[in-house]
Formats: sequence, structure tokens, C-alpha cells
Amino acid sequence: MAKTILVVDDSTSLRLVVKMTLEGAGYDVIEAADGQQALALLDGRKIHLVLSDLNMPVMNGLSLLAKIKQHPDYRFTPVIMLTTETAEHLRQQGRECGSCAWVVKPFEPPQLLDAIARLILP
Repeated sequence: MAKTILVVDDSTSLRLVVKMTLEGAGYDVIEAADGQQALALLDGRKIHLVLSDLNMPVMNGLSLLAKIKQHPDYRFTPVIMLTTETAEHLRQQGRECGSCAWVVKPFEPPQLLDAIARLILP
């Protein structure tokens, strides 16, 4: 059974590229355009990992991350931030909120898949 990854990004084209990369590696993908949409998808289904942008309308990635870590069904779900942001203070905020990894866009597919493989248990 394929592992499910929730991809959260306000860029449709970025979500498409990430989805193609992940599905090509055998993962199932569900998508949300912002943090609020992502929270609505946390409805009890098994999600093995969340891949989230930082800068999004409605609810940004750090706010989403904090809410995921408060959710009883998903608080142990690993979250990778996939963002253009490189500032150390933002990375630190991500770690404090519970981010497991920080991947900078543009990303190399093998780099992203390696980060995911290290966080999703077989």
C-alpha cells in the first residue's frame, strides 16, 4: 500500500511538479492550496507526511505546522517545509513548531525524495 503525502502550496504549478515527483516514486498525493484547506483534509485518513510551503495566503506554513502538532491524530506526522525562505530564524521557528526538515526551492527531486524517505517509516 502506497504512503500518502499531503502537499500544501499556493502555487498550482509547484504542486503539479511535486505531485509528479512523488507519484513517480510510488507515493499517493493529496493537495491543498493553503493551510486552511490542508486542515480540512486532516479528517482521520492516514497521512504519512506533510510537505508544506511557508508563505501562503489564508494560513501560512508555520501556523499550519503548529495546528498539525496540536491535532491528536496527526501530532506525530512528520512535516517538511518546502520553501524559498533560507533565513536561519525562520528555520529555527520551523524547528520550534515541529518541522522535521527544511527543503529550499527550487529543489532537486532526489534531494526531496531522500528527505521524505528518511522520515516515512517503511
